[in-house]
Amino acid sequence: MSKIESFDDFVKVHGILLAASGLPPKLYPRLFDKLASDTLDGGAFFQIESCDDDRRRRLLLTSDSMPKDSDVFLVDHAWTFRLPDAYKQLKEIPGLAERMASLMSVDIDVEAGEEEVAEELSVDQIIDNEILYAADKGYDSLRWLELEGLGIVDDSFLSLHLPSKFQDLVALSLIGNKIESEDVVIQEVMKFKNLKALWLNDNPLLQKSEHQMAEKILQGCPCLEIYNSCFTPNYGLWALGFCGDIFGKDNPGSVQQDKPLCNVTSLDLSNRSIHNLVNKAFHVHEMPLLSHLNMRGNPLDQNSVGELLEVLQLFPSLSSLEVDIPGPLGSNALEILEALPNLSLLNGVDTAKIFENGKLVVDAMLQPRIPELNPEDTLVDRVLGAMWLYAMNYRLADEEKLDETSLWYVMDELGSALRHSDEPNFKVAPFLFMPSGKLESAVSYSVMWPIKNSQKGDECTRDFLAGIGEDKQRSARLTAWFQTPENYFIHEFEKYQQKLQAKGFDSLPSSPSISRSIRHSDGSPLLVYTDLPQVEEFLTRPEFVITNEPKDADILWTSVQVDDELKKEVGITDDQYINQFPFEACLVMKHHLAETIQMGYGSPKWLQPTYNLETQLSQFIGDYCARKRDQLNNLWILKPWNMARTIDTSITNNLSAIIRMMETGPKICQKYIEHPALFKGKKFDLRYVVLVRSIDPLEIYLTEIFWVRLSNNPYSLEKHSFFEYETHFTVMNYGGRKLNHKPTAEFVREFEQEHNVKWMNIHEKVKQVIRAVFEAAALTHPEMQSPKSRAIYGVDVMLDSSFEPKILEVTYCPDCMRACKYDMETIDGKGIVKGGDFFNYVFGCLFLDETAHVTPL
Repeated sequence: MSKIESFDDFVKVHGILLAASGLPPKLYPRLFDKLASDTLDGGAFFQIESCDDDRRRRLLLTSDSMPKDSDVFLVDHAWTFRLPDAYKQLKEIPGLAERMASLMSVDIDVEAGEEEVAEELSVDQIIDNEILYAADKGYDSLRWLELEGLGIVDDSFLSLHLPSKFQDLVALSLIGNKIESEDVVIQEVMKFKNLKALWLNDNPLLQKSEHQMAEKILQGCPCLEIYNSCFTPNYGLWALGFCGDIFGKDNPGSVQQDKPLCNVTSLDLSNRSIHNLVNKAFHVHEMPLLSHLNMRGNPLDQNSVGELLEVLQLFPSLSSLEVDIPGPLGSNALEILEALPNLSLLNGVDTAKIFENGKLVVDAMLQPRIPELNPEDTLVDRVLGAMWLYAMNYRLADEEKLDETSLWYVMDELGSALRHSDEPNFKVAPFLFMPSGKLESAVSYSVMWPIKNSQKGDECTRDFLAGIGEDKQRSARLTAWFQTPENYFIHEFEKYQQKLQAKGFDSLPSSPSISRSIRHSDGSPLLVYTDLPQVEEFLTRPEFVITNEPKDADILWTSVQVDDELKKEVGITDDQYINQFPFEACLVMKHHLAETIQMGYGSPKWLQPTYNLETQLSQFIGDYCARKRDQLNNLWILKPWNMARTIDTSITNNLSAIIRMMETGPKICQKYIEHPALFKGKKFDLRYVVLVRSIDPLEIYLTEIFWVRLSNNPYSLEKHSFFEYETHFTVMNYGGRKLNHKPTAEFVREFEQEHNVKWMNIHEKVKQVIRAVFEAAALTHPEMQSPKSRAIYGVDVMLDSSFEPKILEVTYCPDCMRACKYDMETIDGKGIVKGGDFFNYVFGCLFLDETAHVTPL
């Protein structure tokens, strides 16, 4: 078909795409008309509006009404890219970074207007103004003092003599100053007899020993109820009144006041580090009218679920509750509602709807994840950080490009203004229009249509996780866009860690070999069927003869999976030897490899922390949050379960990016080795070849040669380098990249000289790690054993900067091109292994019970 001219042509060519989009068939003609005329008429029906924070936008309906499935709109794509090209495009395409920055609301300069005004006044002038303000309010003394961001240092703080001037001070804020001495602070604040709140946030002294500092201040100030925005163990009516907007600068509070909280109806206790809610101040007698309570972000670890529910049940007016789920009140929403039947809203969601839908986790009030503005970041950096809140993706269904990475795209300003809702009124899907009927003519759009009746002024929303439920970790995946409860995820991670630490088994003892030569008794050669050109070319021993008939072969050496269906089709029998072990996926698929090792050893030092994102996303998020809290390196590498040659592999420290990249296929997320051993400034890894004769007993051999895979560029942790394949990856055999072959013995000599180490010491550690990997498989998956299986595996190892080996992956039927192409000197310098003989000694070891050029492990 040269050109699509009719609606029937359109449906015929685009039928699969139309069905995949979910667009109702009655809208197909309308879509065809708009595509044919390139009509982007959304501006006539919708309006983009800035949100209150001016960091986001939303989309409003401006037409009088829009019934469900009444129309379809084309949304243009403002930017389409493959991930490795994103940085380069933003740098080189004129105007692209500026447009994306505007669209993503990241091109806002950090203004310091208010700060500049404050800096024009001296500290003494500010104090004088505060005294006058208090007098105007009718107070006989100053009780609330805010001295924030004024550059106050230890000496100037002492010189203010605040305790002698303001003995009745209730609240003191010193946020954002330059105070360094905890002795100075403790000396001064202990003189305040009525101090209820103290804020020292963002002062250098907290960077030294924040926990010890807090303990000393609480010992010296027993009346203190709020310290650095957190409740102290001494909190009472004043702290609750502060959170209930009763006490503040205009009303510092009085201890003589009777039942000051009696009129409180709404109380926000979120993120106050409250450990114990059972408190005489938090009681229905003090707050009889309390109807809305926010308890999010508090550990409440000194209360049982029963104690907390018992306290809340006493408040007769409590109708709206916000709480972490799972969290201190229980593991799911239904349990909470059954214990508190008077609630009408839980986390902003109607309780009737929660019961109706059977939702276990509800959260309609999550705050959006807005990228932090770092003054040192360039405009391009800001866009790269923010794009994960907007980007969507699709993969081209082209047989010639099946292994290519996905295409990511950002919708235009109208499409990008659609915010998330669990109950959206619009749906959006990518669509490739092929006007010539062929893929090369494709123009990418998104199509948008109403899935509910909407009225003028309604916000238009879409479900960012359409079709993804809790069975696919929906709540955890929302972390890509929203500030979900970190404490929950950290708790899940800690439970997972404890489980791993309880694992471990003893090494398998070395057993005498049970494998014997399979030579024919009459001396005739063994027939080998193979689909691998290297084997066909280099297996030249007279004991083996290549055959083209699989059913006639003694040995099947193939790159394809031989299952029961293929056996039946080809005529393969159980008497033939094959280069595959049953259930070897426990080694050769990345998520199963990590699982196998963890089942056996927990978290050995030779396996980087590894998560299967399809099943362990919550635990990973917890690890990420714990590392961020502890200021540890948070660089991770994402790898597809079963792709070779680093296809669709990425390196990032962006949590949203990691979660969003799950959309391009199942992946593991592994802690990146940020400090690897280097060879002449470049990253490298080591490919070893392991021959497996038997699983039970375990009989494995290591070939005497390994080969070094080198990056082409000097190693760097500069963030833009993560987009450079030849800096962080070592596989250069493909894609036309320059392959720097380094002979094994030559590499060893030069590495020893560069780092002043003995390679044989490293080699012994590598052998132990490789042995441990196969032991884990043998012990956790004994079903791998098969007397007719003999196989070869590639094992990839990297050394960290302490020369400790780390296992990367195990490969089935590895590419042995270099082993066959190059003659290699053994690492002990005792001989040369001819490349042309590689498969001769591999087959000799596996099938003739020989041990030339191999070492038993």
